[in-house]
Amino acid sequence: MHIAVAGNIGAGKTTLTGLLAKHYNWEPQYESLENNPYITDFYEDMQRWSFNLQVYFLNSRFNNVRNLRKRGQTVIQDRTIYEDAYIFAPNLHAMGLMSTRDFDTYQAIFSSIRSMLEPPDLMIYLRASIPALVNRIQKRGRDYEDSIRLDYLKRLNERYEAWISTYNDGKLLIIEVDDLDFESSAEDLGSIVSKIDAEVHGLF
Repeated sequence: MHIAVAGNIGAGKTTLTGLLAKHYNWEPQYESLENNPYITDFYEDMQRWSFNLQVYFLNSRFNNVRNLRKRGQTVIQDRTIYEDAYIFAPNLHAMGLMSTRDFDTYQAIFSSIRSMLEPPDLMIYLRASIPALVNRIQKRGRDYEDSIRLDYLKRLNERYEAWISTYNDGKLLIIEVDDLDFESSAEDLGSIVSKIDAEVHGLF
């Protein structure tokens, strides 16, 4: 079974993925930012590196999804290939940070890839406000995220909401995370686990 965790930068995807993997004994599949050869350059010069970064993400996530489907065990994935295609790449194009030529090429690649992908059995979307995202980003202190602008986060949030409002590829669970501290509070984590239990009961 394939469980995916989606959400804006700072929503808590990686933290929740780890906690749920431990609780359910699922295999976690994390987004590897530390080994990404473009991420630092991208945040310093988005226009120059946007296409390179998005193609890198597209390729790595496609390979990850193919591999996890072969393992025959339940995997929980931190961020999805759909977020790259429906959130980040279109946002970069709309902001003038990716040329139309590059964006069209990117979309054509994704269209070919999507025809070979099975969607997640359950998509978990972490919904967070801009203040909550900023607070989480500042707390974790990643150097390459220091230059993220508020208007960038806001644009991403708007695109996430638009994507989720039309998502119909499989089961969807939306979790409002602003008032949750699932990293420190067993009660908050328990409330999320209860909701997931209700969704995955019919998947096994």
